Amino acid sequence: MIRLLSEKTRYATGRGILSPGEAPDASYRNTIAYGILSSHNRSGRDDEMEIRFDALTSHDITYVGIIQTARASGLTSFPMPYALTNCHNSLCAVGGTINEDDHLFGYSAAVKYGGIFVPPHRAVIHSFARERLAGCGKMILGSDSHTRYGALGAMGVGEGGPELVKQLLSRTWDVARPEVILVYLEGEVRPGVGPHDVALALVGALFRNGFVKNKVMEFAGPGLRALSADFRAGIDVMTTETACLSSIWETDEVIRAYYENHRRPEEFRTLATKGAALYDGAVIVDLDKIEPMIALPFHPSKAYTIREFTRNANDLLGAVEAEVEASFGLKMPLREKITPEGVRADQGVIAGCAGGTYENLAAAADLLSPGASFPSPFSLSVYAGSQPILSALLRDGVAARLNDSGAVIKTCFCGPCFGAGDVPANFGLSIRHSTRNFPNRDGSKPREGQMAAVALMDARSIAVSAKKGGIITPADEFAEKKTYSYIYDPSIYEKTVYDGVGNPKPGEKLILGPNITDWPAQPALAENLLIKIASHITDEVTTTDELIPSGETSSYRSNPLRLAEYALSRKDPGYVGRMKAIAKTGEGDLEKLLAPFGAKASDTGFGGAVAARKPGDGSAREQAASCQRVLGGSANVAVEYATKRYRSNLINWGMLPFTLKNPGDFDLFSVGSLLFVPSIRKTVAEGGSECEGKLLRDGKIVPVALSLGRLTDAEREILLAGCLINYYAKSL
Repeated sequence: MIRLLSEKTRYATGRGILSPGEAPDASYRNTIAYGILSSHNRSGRDDEMEIRFDALTSHDITYVGIIQTARASGLTSFPMPYALTNCHNSLCAVGGTINEDDHLFGYSAAVKYGGIFVPPHRAVIHSFARERLAGCGKMILGSDSHTRYGALGAMGVGEGGPELVKQLLSRTWDVARPEVILVYLEGEVRPGVGPHDVALALVGALFRNGFVKNKVMEFAGPGLRALSADFRAGIDVMTTETACLSSIWETDEVIRAYYENHRRPEEFRTLATKGAALYDGAVIVDLDKIEPMIALPFHPSKAYTIREFTRNANDLLGAVEAEVEASFGLKMPLREKITPEGVRADQGVIAGCAGGTYENLAAAADLLSPGASFPSPFSLSVYAGSQPILSALLRDGVAARLNDSGAVIKTCFCGPCFGAGDVPANFGLSIRHSTRNFPNRDGSKPREGQMAAVALMDARSIAVSAKKGGIITPADEFAEKKTYSYIYDPSIYEKTVYDGVGNPKPGEKLILGPNITDWPAQPALAENLLIKIASHITDEVTTTDELIPSGETSSYRSNPLRLAEYALSRKDPGYVGRMKAIAKTGEGDLEKLLAPFGAKASDTGFGGAVAARKPGDGSAREQAASCQRVLGGSANVAVEYATKRYRSNLINWGMLPFTLKNPGDFDLFSVGSLLFVPSIRKTVAEGGSECEGKLLRDGKIVPVALSLGRLTDAEREILLAGCLINYYAKSL
């Protein structure tokens, strides 16, 4: 089904994978990815790239902080198209006036600085970007991790908000030239197999081994020909879950037709290798062999074929139960879902940037009707990705068939993907065509005794399962081969979206509600640093959802101090209290803490730190780092970082991204451990990356070898200044 090639691989568009003898002149410069990166690179160097993007995207739980940070750093106007969508806090149901206040702020910012404002319920962020911003050869930076438009020929990158601030201030995204992995598609998917099935198979094969981590996935091969634009986009958006940096696809007549249908034919151009291209590895995907898939709680990489899952449901669900008990101390009777007919789910959801495409919803309607019947308590909710898609579903009768089948049609909204809509019942099992199924991302609260489980599936198998009353069933037993198309009508955007690109109105005032506050001041990096471990997380991977929860906290993301109260609340409820105690440490107390190290308080900074094996998987949200900083965090200590974007967030908020040279040293740490790092400011200022920490353990000093990894000159200046805001204030 999927094979991995770790050796250098040669490929040429139209010729296929080549032997070294067939392509002696193959070069990384001939990849599509390199061609796009180099055209956006301002450094003049291959190895250290400084990228300027063509457009930016944010939604309503990130854009307030980004614009506030940019304002504090001298923003006068948006130098490129910047779309502010409102698809996360659209319900305006939590926090009183907070959500709608944020929307008014976004609208006033679009007017003042010359941006695009997409009102609530009009479009999911990535659906809008596909329809209105993507273009072949372009690069788009978004403050959402699923910023992926490679199937449409645009390289999308999801990063934390500070990276967008840099672009707004006409600075660059600095990155070492990434490795590029060829994803070679061959064969043709069978009827009933959808994009989520291919995507979950890829995530299952690639995430755990880090095969494409921080690399670019370049899709090519003869298997592309039979895939529609919607199908490709559905695979592409899930590449985020492999931990790759970005993605790009060859383009063809299918993509030309997409741009013509979306009334932007000028955005199409053919993307192909320039002769023979040299890749750093390859992923060979035989589409003929892809089956309907399911990703079990609590990660998209826990992927199995649905048939394998149903054969081994007792063991696999038992393993999930054991994980819940070990992590949360709760007994979750998932195996009670096993019935003589099969495993019965309680809820189905098809939504968001992954699920809410026209093709997915039309295929689901075909499989549901005629004869669908799923009486309570099973429910099925469907969300179109944008109002133009919803309009087409209404015009073509698809929405009527979904509605008549018993599905509930809801507005264009990302909520189910992060716990702000369709929260399952306690101990419920929800099957979803959405992007993630991390613990409690569904909205349940384990610290209050609530626990639910989400399994990811494709819309087609969800529809068949719904028709069978929730019994999890693969769609390829029932589907027929069919193609789908629709007429895109942008008139709803023309009526409701504010487009001020190139027309800022500096005299307009920003509308700031009472929850919108400025960032608190942060100290510069001291000569020495004393760190107290405030949380020690031994899990294999720590997600950003665990560092700062999604869902119930999203209303407070415009208020740094209020949001910080939720930091690690799902994973380590004592963390905030420990950090507050650290922040209250007086000079006399600090002198006592420093005595074993022979250091003085006058030239030593003191702060808390999270120690975790592999933190930062998942969302790009900067608050996973900024909340730690607001509470007095000064560093993270890790064996490795799950994603570049989380490490970048740490740096941009002035926290040192330490890794351990000896992974075994992680076990020396515990909550309350003291780590002294001498001359850290000098190390950073002089371009060093290696340093020796001194860990106080059982009354003795134990040396610990630390590394800061690769740091650009700008990142060093940010760390020295104490955060990105300080860095820009200094330059001003």
